[in-house]
Amino acid sequence: MSARPGSVRDLAAQLAVVVTILGLLLSVAPVSAAAATWAEFGTPTVTTSFEKGISFSQPVTVSEPAGRVELLVTQSSALGPQVIEIPYPPLAGTSTLTDTMTRGDDFLLPNTKLTARWRVTAASDPTKVALGPEVTTTFADDRFKWKTEGGDLVTVHWVEGSEAFGQRALRIAQQAITEASKLLGVTETEPIDFFIYADQGAFRDAIGPGVRENVGGLAIPEIRTLFGLITEGQIDDSWVGVVIPHELTHIVFDTASKNPYHEPPHWLNEGLAVYVSEGYDASYRSNIRDAIKDGTLMPLDGLAGQFPTDATGFTLGYAESVGAVDYLVRTYGKDALVKLIRSYADGRTDDEAFKAALGVDAKGFSDGWLADANPGGKPPSAYGPQPAPSGPIPAGWTGSSGVVAPVGSSGNGAAAGATAGPASTTGTTAPTGAADDRGLDAVGWIAPFVAVIVLVVVVVVLVSARASRQRRAGS
Repeated sequence: MSARPGSVRDLAAQLAVVVTILGLLLSVAPVSAAAATWAEFGTPTVTTSFEKGISFSQPVTVSEPAGRVELLVTQSSALGPQVIEIPYPPLAGTSTLTDTMTRGDDFLLPNTKLTARWRVTAASDPTKVALGPEVTTTFADDRFKWKTEGGDLVTVHWVEGSEAFGQRALRIAQQAITEASKLLGVTETEPIDFFIYADQGAFRDAIGPGVRENVGGLAIPEIRTLFGLITEGQIDDSWVGVVIPHELTHIVFDTASKNPYHEPPHWLNEGLAVYVSEGYDASYRSNIRDAIKDGTLMPLDGLAGQFPTDATGFTLGYAESVGAVDYLVRTYGKDALVKLIRSYADGRTDDEAFKAALGVDAKGFSDGWLADANPGGKPPSAYGPQPAPSGPIPAGWTGSSGVVAPVGSSGNGAAAGATAGPASTTGTTAPTGAADDRGLDAVGWIAPFVAVIVLVVVVVVLVSARASRQRRAGS
């Protein structure tokens, strides 16, 4: 017996709805790489010059006008690319896309590795996106003819001085990496480059105008590079045996504590570097005694970011940092210091890290150090932004802990019935220029189609089963 006409109409109607949904999804999905044949790319090129910048070039042929052209540049270990929109998208035909990054517009440190590719979007359809091939380069300081001495992990580059100059710098660097790695229980495997400048002007040009004038060494963990200012006649000076281990300890510290959320307090990083390279010596102890006498001692949370800019405050920042690390080791032990630093790699907050390693939060540790440094003394005054005074409260409003809030709220300032947003965090910055690579994530667009196909199959099976039951009921 044939199926009833009503059952056939129901089946047809339901299948029509499913097919319509599938068609809509297909119409809004971006074109995949296989379908983006409207743009064909040639071989990209890149040239670098310390003085002139980095020039990118990409031949491309498009079958229709482009509405948007972008250069995607990713630096070293950045989470995402910097997106640079290029003016005047090409019309149909063959052309060459070009762009130049200069140090004035986009400051780059020497030895920065970059990966770049071009992205072209059609003017007629923003979902028609084509990606060009990747090209890689390293931005180098090509103003000098560098001499090179390589070791197991560190490679030293220098301009002036004999082979003995480079060999001594390499020995100090290799020993510093070995000792810091052993202390923090990490194994360094990625190569490290050490560039030694003999001229202060050239050194300042390389590291940039934002670095303070009294800096003689700079470690950049993101590019695994150390920059130093050491003349040929200074290589045997005692301070060279301090500045190199100090800066390289920062790189090992980064390896031990690196996480995608926030950096450990600056005083902990600098304090460890000083503690390893020179210890808590008499000059630093004198700095702290003078600060206690003058009433200028700073709590450690005042040193969580950058140190003061004046020479006295800058030096005191280092003195307090190494003094705090010395107090930590004396009070809790060296293993606790290592546990504290390593715990940041798990993404813990400051308080979580300190409690896990020491049993007290960050403020509790700071208070303990201040009491040890200045027994019986008055705690230092807090400076900087202060809470605003409470204003007049409108009739019918109340609050708790000095926070004005509507009646019925939870007391956190949110209106009654509203959901409070996440608290703001400090020290976490979204990657500059991070962008979604349209057209790259094919899986994200295939998944809805698969789901729709599964839905079609389920509907057909259910309707067929229903029709079968009706046939059996009518037979």
